[in-house]
Amino acid sequence: MTLAGKDEANLTKSFAGLRVLDFSTTIAGPHCTRMLADMGAEVIKIESSEGETMRNRPPVRNGCSTAFGQLNIGKKSLVLDLKSPDAVEIIHRLVTDTDILVENFRPGVMQRLKLDYGSLREFNGKLIYCSISGYGQTGPSAELPAYAPVIHAASGYDMAHLAYQPGRSRPDYCGIYLADVLTGVYAFGAISAALHQRHSTQQGQHIDVSMLESMLSLTLNELQWSQFEVKQTPRPLFGPLETADGYVMLAVASEKTFQSLIGVIGRPEWIADPRFAKYSDRRDNWADLMDGVETWSRTLATQKCLTALNAAGVPCSAYRTVAEALNDPQIAHRSALSEARDGGGTFKVLNLPFRMSGANVSAGKRMATLGEHTVALLEEVGLSQQEIAAYAGKPLVSELR
Repeated sequence: MTLAGKDEANLTKSFAGLRVLDFSTTIAGPHCTRMLADMGAEVIKIESSEGETMRNRPPVRNGCSTAFGQLNIGKKSLVLDLKSPDAVEIIHRLVTDTDILVENFRPGVMQRLKLDYGSLREFNGKLIYCSISGYGQTGPSAELPAYAPVIHAASGYDMAHLAYQPGRSRPDYCGIYLADVLTGVYAFGAISAALHQRHSTQQGQHIDVSMLESMLSLTLNELQWSQFEVKQTPRPLFGPLETADGYVMLAVASEKTFQSLIGVIGRPEWIADPRFAKYSDRRDNWADLMDGVETWSRTLATQKCLTALNAAGVPCSAYRTVAEALNDPQIAHRSALSEARDGGGTFKVLNLPFRMSGANVSAGKRMATLGEHTVALLEEVGLSQQEIAAYAGKPLVSELR
């Protein structure tokens, strides 16, 4: 029985009953809090009157960004002027009944607003306060501005990647922001751990998540080799093999896989070939091995290559576009996509990449409009209709970054 779809809909959500104040913008923080929302937390996104900048990022339909929706579906929207004493008072009231706060301003911004952990724990000692920043909250680089591409370069990731591109001397451009997504996932994990710890201690804590260190965690081998004054041992590079009509990727990572592969391509003599007999031999002659495999793959269409390789248990895939990947029947089988709605219509968002037998982890269905929940939340913290009207009439500010 699958955990996706109709069966999951009957389950509760793991973080149901938790409240999150989300001060984060762009990708890393919103990705983290979107995960919390999917797990059932009530996430209140704090925005300026102009709205977060991602609300304008394409694709945009009828003024609504689906990129913003992917990161913020299922959250409430509260518009506040964080430079206003009234807004700070409202946050103080909200914090008394809040479990988690997430922010990704530059270090020092929340302190200047008197919304830092030290200030807010006076109102709620159980508050779990998560700060996401480029380099961490303290230290010589703490206040430097940072976005994902900068962190990719600063962490050594781009140069490490370059070392695996034969014939290249210039680092690649990167349009996919690994640092943001990875850091958001680390923040989610740290928050989950802090929630577990709070069960026994009854105390909250401050979580300090660094994008730089998050990216360094991707350089597993390189991190170790960088500590020693010896040349890094070359290792096999898995890359595209040309077919008659495209490219395939295959991975030969074990002796069993190698033997299966040479059976598929009709080269049983390679078992005794001194270039390929042992793993160390294959590593030293990897280009020859891949050239030999490509001689076979070029004679077949991509799908025929995949059929033969899969039948023999050789890990492989065609090189697909994201659109092609989303159309994979496996994605439909796992109900990996949910249909969401905003002012521009419907669009698909990706659910969390795990399923739980005892919890529903599917995404929300609707994107809140800017400030949609402001009045209800101001009423909740005790403001009168007259106070709300007066507050709403004040000029509301904007960017703090």
